[in-house]
Order: sequence, then C-alpha cells, then structure tokens
Amino acid sequence: LFRQKRKEKRQKRKLERQSKPDFSNEGNDRKRMRKEAVPSTLRLIVDCSFDDLMVLKDVKKLHKQIQRCYAENRKAFHPVQFYLTSHGGQLKSNMNENDKGWVNWK
Repeated sequence: LFRQKRKEKRQKRKLERQSKPDFSNEGNDRKRMRKEAVPSTLRLIVDCSFDDLMVLKDVKKLHKQIQRCYAENRKAFHPVQFYLTSHGGQLKSNMNENDKGWVNWK
C-alpha cells in the first residue's frame, strides 16, 4: 500500500511537471546564457611572475582568486579575455596539485 501511494505520488508530480512549461531547468538556462553572452573587447591579464617572492600561503590565495575570476568570467554576460602570463614556479605546481582541470581552461 505504501509503495503504491508513493508510486501514484511520483506519477502525479511527473504529470504536473510535464503540463508546466519548463523554464526552471538550470542546465538549459546556463547554456542559453552562455550562447547569448557577447564577448567584451576588454582583456584581463594576470602577471604571475612575482610568485617567487610570495610565501606558499599567498600563492594558494592567488590560486583561489584566479579560479574565482575564471569562474565568474565564464558566467558573465560580457566575458573579458582572461590571460595568465609567466605562469610557472610555485603557482603552477600548486595548481597542478590542487586543480588539475586548469589545463582545460580556454
């Protein structure tokens, strides 16, 4: 009896979802937002050549800030061209350890 009621509830919710227009699907909204994004002519360049003057704690903070900038830029309606220069040393090794996906960044 319990299983049957649960199954009926699921079917009822499924029918309700099908009857409503699906505007709340986040995946489609993100894709739609990304397609509608108009690239900006601005360029953002982060010079990482000074990481040898930083302690490891500061390098980790810089890594987090770069990740955040990249993520927010991807979501932006007018994304800027984002460049990292002189990327090596402590920062590169920290990014390789903690965030292997950075090599796929565009």
